[in-house]
Amino acid sequence: MSFIDNRRNAMQGWVLVKNDAPLVCMEIEDRPLKGGEVRLRVTHCGVCHSDLHVCRGWYDLGGGRALSLADRGITLPRALGHEVLGRVVELGPEVHGAEIGDVRIVYPWIGCGHCKMCRRGDENLCDNMRTIGIKEHGGFASQIIVPDARYLVDPGRIDPAWAATLACSGLTVYSAAAKIMPLEPDDAVLLIGCGGLGLAAIAMLRAKGHHNIVATDIDDDKLQAALEAGARAVVDSRMPDVREALIRSADGPFAAALDFVNSPVTAKLGLECLAKNGKLVLVGVGNGEIPLSLPSMVFSGKTIRGTNSGTLQELRGVVELANSGELNPVPITLMDKSLTNEAMSMLHDGKVVGRLVLV
Repeated sequence: MSFIDNRRNAMQGWVLVKNDAPLVCMEIEDRPLKGGEVRLRVTHCGVCHSDLHVCRGWYDLGGGRALSLADRGITLPRALGHEVLGRVVELGPEVHGAEIGDVRIVYPWIGCGHCKMCRRGDENLCDNMRTIGIKEHGGFASQIIVPDARYLVDPGRIDPAWAATLACSGLTVYSAAAKIMPLEPDDAVLLIGCGGLGLAAIAMLRAKGHHNIVATDIDDDKLQAALEAGARAVVDSRMPDVREALIRSADGPFAAALDFVNSPVTAKLGLECLAKNGKLVLVGVGNGEIPLSLPSMVFSGKTIRGTNSGTLQELRGVVELANSGELNPVPITLMDKSLTNEAMSMLHDGKVVGRLVLV
């Protein structure tokens, strides 16, 4: 089905109408802007694993527990897509800081604006988020409405397709990498999963001066991509002695590990590969739970923590780093928005190296 939208305020999009079903190309009910709202015509939108989770409709929390879309306050129909770059086409009556024609990255992790988390700048941790592409219509639509111009970030000189991905994958790895610091440049860092986030993390760590990076995955193409992105070594996770192989490749246990899969197998592996005082940061929204020896955590001084995207200020830091030339882009595959369902299927089947961006 073609994706055509020639009317200035028409909203058409690839919409999730029913869980575990293909997205539907349909017109979305529009409304006038109010207050400081800004309307953007979407030019680029990344496709993220989080979109797959929303399509499925629930999350496996482990122990027989599940988290549904309803539990998260998500209602259907919904146009997905939270890695958005677009052009400003309309301003609300009270907008400050945006002009018609501006090309901007959209910070999608929008909070309530009133709680303690929001007041201190951690909107991504708000209990009542209004996330674009999850709670509000996102970049799989032709246009989106952003509640305030402060959520718009100038991409500068970088490629717009890469710029769109910085709103989630770039921001997520920037924030996750900050949580394992401080580290010496030669301290070993383990990356579990060499998809778009894993490759972005390699680029981010190298931009920060870290070079002892070891990556692991079950896909040969992604392992090769990790080497090309700058990993010191890669290890096939399917090996029976993968823990020993990883530690050998790093010349000893790891100071930190970033788990971009976050399943019982990968989280256990990451924890077991850590040196004393090591840090494991859980990034991926996988499934399940792991057993944990509580005395061992005390004796080893290890840390396990989660990370959830990042702050608006951190997004500005990512964009600044990208424009400095120190941060290398990840491989990006462009697809026409009319192929949104095909793009989702490719990501689901593990056939994507780097990131997919709809244009």
